[in-house]
Amino acid sequence: MRLTMDLDDRLPDVVEAARTHAREVDLDGRFPAEAVAALRESGLLGLTLPENVGGLGGTPRDLVAVLTALAGACGSTAMIYLMHVSSSMPVAAAPPPGLPKLLHQLADGSTLASLAFSEGASRSHFWAPVSRADSNGETVHIRANKSWVTSAGEADVYVISTLSADDEAGEGSVDLFVVPADTAGLKVASPWRGMGLRGNASSPMTIDVEVPDDFRIGDAGSGFGTMLQVVMPWFNLGNSSVSLGLAKAAVDAAVYHCTASRLEHLDQSLSALPTIRAQLAKMSIDLAMATAYLDVAAGRVSEPQDDTPLFVLGVKAASNDAALKITDAAMRVCGGAAFSEHNKIARYFKDARAGAVMAPTADVLYDFYGKAITGQPLF
Repeated sequence: MRLTMDLDDRLPDVVEAARTHAREVDLDGRFPAEAVAALRESGLLGLTLPENVGGLGGTPRDLVAVLTALAGACGSTAMIYLMHVSSSMPVAAAPPPGLPKLLHQLADGSTLASLAFSEGASRSHFWAPVSRADSNGETVHIRANKSWVTSAGEADVYVISTLSADDEAGEGSVDLFVVPADTAGLKVASPWRGMGLRGNASSPMTIDVEVPDDFRIGDAGSGFGTMLQVVMPWFNLGNSSVSLGLAKAAVDAAVYHCTASRLEHLDQSLSALPTIRAQLAKMSIDLAMATAYLDVAAGRVSEPQDDTPLFVLGVKAASNDAALKITDAAMRVCGGAAFSEHNKIARYFKDARAGAVMAPTADVLYDFYGKAITGQPLF
């Protein structure tokens, strides 16, 4: 109850900042600096971090609530926030000894984090980097070409994956390192120009850096397990929340448009048409079902059970597909008006397309789910 009341105080100003600038962020493809500044000030960057490091000690359900509200205001801001949380949780699980203040900085808003996992050579298989680190025992040299790095050039630190330089870790083992943004050799390769989520600065980055060995998250070779057991549950829940936040905004906008817009020659609103009402009903029901599944998944991550891995795999795929279906229907029922830049539905439609192709993609997750329920190994 205390945190819920706390969120009621912290969240509205952030949502308002995100909503106020969302249209220009989308049209100009610019980073939502005002909304991110509000996030830093709000303390919400520490939502899921422990209270003993200055965080709010929030649960997966708290993250779902915050991200759903943010996505309805600005999808780009929501994705930037999600990547910060997804980067912070592995740091909380195994704090790098060489960065003793990092968790406090992630919690107090002074440090924005992001993930740099995906590589062009392994595409959406984010768990399989092809880059490799070289170590001399005290420092590690990382050379990598990373793709789809949210907040590229804007984050203060990046959590970067690479094949382990430690021979004892085993062939194919992965390490995760925290790399501060001011580290020499960390560069944005090209500007981000996307169809949707146009303000999240999801650019490729070239990495040719040397960092202390104690900037590693966890033991040598532990990165793969951290990706699957820590990063993926939080990311999949959060990505699902973004998808359904966009879907909810699309439903609300479609209902408003169809209720307010009139067919003057018939002296009735669009919502007086049975076909329109039926489509609005289907959208609302699809949203309710997907939202219920997301809530169950968040509960399973909070209190793990034997079937928790299935919910982690299924929730993103199901939410992504629901958002695709709902935002497509919103475009259809609103007709030509939905194509106007003054109508938010086109933005929700474009932004929702990103979720399904964001690693792990919906198709990959369905495959993993199928393997899991038929007793086959995922990898």
